[in-house]
Amino acid sequence: MTDIKNYSKTVDNKKLRFGYTTGSCAAAAAKAAASMLLTGEKTNYVSLVTPKGIHLHLEIRDIQQEADVVSCAIEKDAGDDPDITNGAWIYARVSRQKEKGVHITGGPGIGIVTKPGLEQPPGTYAINSVPRQMIAKELQKLCEQHKYEAGLKVELSVPEGKELARQTFNPRLGIEGGISILGTTGIVEPMSEAALVSSIRLELNQQVQSGRKNLVVTPGNYGQEFLKQNVPISLEEAVKCSNFIGETIDMAVELGVEHILFVSHIGKFIKVAGGIFQTHSRNADARMEILTANAAAAGAEQPLLKELMQALTTEDGVELLEQSGYLEQTMEQVMKRIEYHLNRRSYGKTHCGAIVFSSEYGKRNHGSGELGRTGNAEEILRQILM
Repeated sequence: MTDIKNYSKTVDNKKLRFGYTTGSCAAAAAKAAASMLLTGEKTNYVSLVTPKGIHLHLEIRDIQQEADVVSCAIEKDAGDDPDITNGAWIYARVSRQKEKGVHITGGPGIGIVTKPGLEQPPGTYAINSVPRQMIAKELQKLCEQHKYEAGLKVELSVPEGKELARQTFNPRLGIEGGISILGTTGIVEPMSEAALVSSIRLELNQQVQSGRKNLVVTPGNYGQEFLKQNVPISLEEAVKCSNFIGETIDMAVELGVEHILFVSHIGKFIKVAGGIFQTHSRNADARMEILTANAAAAGAEQPLLKELMQALTTEDGVELLEQSGYLEQTMEQVMKRIEYHLNRRSYGKTHCGAIVFSSEYGKRNHGSGELGRTGNAEEILRQILM
């Protein structure tokens, strides 16, 4: 058993602390409240072993004790992860009830699921299964320890949860009125790629459960803005994939998605033309090399190729190609390579295409900024709009 204080990871030469999830906070608060309810004794700290095997020793906040109900809170500590719920107080109100067992529900600031495709069914509180299991396990042990044979009701709440939820994916996912109580390991790992990929899977699954198997996917805000201006599709129907192009395709195949149209700024998707599917610069950055290679394949001559290799950004590269008259031919090559690599990754099980754009190119030409689209993009878009 290892204490959370001993856990950290190094990212970009910085040592980052681990934290703990809203699920761990909820379980610790419920354990503390139940213990005080069954013993009548006040305590200021509670210990909890997370599913990952890491030990937490947490201060209990805002204790309210009555004869048949105890309420208290645990403050969320996300470590050095940029988590919007960091510092929030997760409350558990535990009361006695005649019906045996541990009964878990939500209260103010806990979101309610309104759409299919999430872990919990529509109409229930967004308290995921692992936190529920953690709470039930801890309270069942306390009941056995104190020979208590009736039941316990646990109501979770987060006073600022409704406001915090506006800054999360919850409204987009169909979780209304508050935050979710989450966590599979009980621990928040700073800068966790697994957490991001998990959120993408949720979005994909929700689209599939809503009956959509032909999807538009964008890496981020630039793509969303391009969609808003140029593609007749609601942004609620578009999935954000961040840098995880390959993982998104893998999950789409698994979930039975039939078509994906990626809409991306060239700065991201030029990498896909070189078979790079995790597009964060920390993992791979061959933007100018790939653009230059495709310009060479399009017939560009040595002086231009040298300038392209020395360009700082893909936007600069696009401008050089435009000025030299090689932009259209180069983008034809780029889009062929993108289509090849996308469908190689999906083994043809999910048909993938792309539209690639440049913000600055659009400004210069007073147009959409579209640089190119794969040969199958028109058909995929037709399937999406049907």
